[in-house]
Amino acid sequence: MLTLLIAFGSFLGFIIAYHTYGRWLSKKIFQLDQNALVPSVALRDDVDFVPTKKEIIFGHHFTSIAGTGPIVGPAIAVFWGWLPALCWVIFGSIFVGAVHDFGSLIVSMRNRGQTVGEIAGRLISPRARILFLLVLFMSLTVVLAIFGLVIAIIFANYPETVLPVWITMPIAIAIGLWVYKKGGGLIVPSLIALFIMYFSIYLGAYHLPVDFANLFQMKLFGAFPNIVITWTFILLLYCAVASILPVWLLLQPRDYINSHQLLLAMGLLITGVFVSGITGQADLSGSAPMIADMKNIPADAPPIWPFLFITIACGACSGFHCLVSSGTSSKQIACETDAKYVGYGSMLTEGALAVIVILSCCAGVGMGKYDRTGTGASYSYVIHMDEATNQPLIGKAAWDTRYDSTKKWAKFSLTDKVGAFIEGGANFLSSIGIPLKLGIGIIAVLVASFAATTLDSATRLQRYVIQELGSTCKIKPLCNKYIATGLAVGLAGAVAMIPKNATFGPGSGGLILWPLFGATNQLLAGMAFMVISFYLWRRNKPTWFVVPPMIMMLIMPAWAMIHNLFNKENGWAYNLESNGHLFLIGLVILILQIWMVIEALIIWPKAKGILEKTLPPLESPAPVTPETVHSL
Repeated sequence: MLTLLIAFGSFLGFIIAYHTYGRWLSKKIFQLDQNALVPSVALRDDVDFVPTKKEIIFGHHFTSIAGTGPIVGPAIAVFWGWLPALCWVIFGSIFVGAVHDFGSLIVSMRNRGQTVGEIAGRLISPRARILFLLVLFMSLTVVLAIFGLVIAIIFANYPETVLPVWITMPIAIAIGLWVYKKGGGLIVPSLIALFIMYFSIYLGAYHLPVDFANLFQMKLFGAFPNIVITWTFILLLYCAVASILPVWLLLQPRDYINSHQLLLAMGLLITGVFVSGITGQADLSGSAPMIADMKNIPADAPPIWPFLFITIACGACSGFHCLVSSGTSSKQIACETDAKYVGYGSMLTEGALAVIVILSCCAGVGMGKYDRTGTGASYSYVIHMDEATNQPLIGKAAWDTRYDSTKKWAKFSLTDKVGAFIEGGANFLSSIGIPLKLGIGIIAVLVASFAATTLDSATRLQRYVIQELGSTCKIKPLCNKYIATGLAVGLAGAVAMIPKNATFGPGSGGLILWPLFGATNQLLAGMAFMVISFYLWRRNKPTWFVVPPMIMMLIMPAWAMIHNLFNKENGWAYNLESNGHLFLIGLVILILQIWMVIEALIIWPKAKGILEKTLPPLESPAPVTPETVHSL
């Protein structure tokens, strides 16, 4: 019953927050205007700037910001107990993350769809612009490298996900052409696409798992199968193409399709939580600790302060979201009042997903531990039996097996982290009659789809950042979208192929960038809050609600980064042979952030009530009316 009460209370809190705090931000602080000229209309080019219905842009925004962050983060953080993770997700989503996303979106929309890095140059100082763009460039390089490997490993470990994920691409292109070129409706094609997606999940689970490792029967580079490297480059090549195509042709419809599939999967999970909670199958308090005893945490685990706020990023607050808000979504929103639904609403939806993940990784995992047997389409799952008692492994025993405190923190692999959610989520689905094998397919596709939408959105964002850097530094070739895309993908591929050590070859070390990603991502959130704060401060608007989260998101990740760099037990500075690249990138990012904070502190006292330099006027601004906007 506790599982059900927590789920119900969390979701109710998000709904209340949307209609109260979100409404206050929209009407009193940002004063959204239905008749305002938005970038998608003023700069419409039908490639990047495309006026879009809010339902479609919600799908793009939600699936892009979610990725695997709200899955991997909570799956790790429950080591410290489910209560701290739950509190940070709920209150972080409402008062930190949603404000960050919504504010970044509005500030970008009122600056012609520029990224927060570009806007920082006028709101703070010209140097701040270059500093911010450099941090964005380095952050996105790490994001692309990590997510390319993440999806490749999901494809390798869960071959049932390959067909459903890739089949959305041709369906998305067909829907894009149908809607934008033929003027067709969305409802029927969306329902057809949803049916095809779920049928493909069934096919992938029972008949057509695409397992290249078994097909080739080869392994290269030590413990890493060649398919991980192959999939990484296939994915980055796809992202290069997707980054250049018009957003209406692939990005928007693909994300729209995925949003329906993902929301349906979330709906099934919520139903499973409800049924398993009512029937007593899920026992949160009997499966996982509410607040962990420090003796039961791996000895090399980082301290809960500040690492809880770094480990759970997406799902509470994530700096990457400001890039989506100001990089793609601000260029597609057709009416300014849609920003609350897209910016604030999407973040609360992601918070709801993170709550489900926490419950899945605790109560869901406690419902039973399963072993996979067989290969190809004939594989199956059987309940794991305790060797000592010959009883099914459930409850605290099942959770302890998944979260083995005797295992080193650094040894928990991506499969461990994602597997906890997939296994626990499938257990919830089994309570409503969905076979375990199909349930694992549904949850694994949810994870892979989230990651895929983030990956190609991040590639487009990196292209924007490189072009802005090229324009700022007067490097003309970087302003070319094809060269910028090539550089983005090529550098990400190179970083992804970093070897772990001399024993392992290319691709084996890319995932050790994950600790760097966490701190860098949250530092980026703090810097985005700085831009939002200056925007309000220069307009004599209240900043009391944005300055505390800004300070928090500057201090916590900087604290974590310093710990990663200089901790005497396992700090990167004390093991440069293995962690030299982590140390160098982390140190540079930390210095850039400190430099930008100093720039902001110098300007802050002089900026109150003084508007920034305005952008040059458009040559021929497009007229906009409510009728033309809402007919799109």
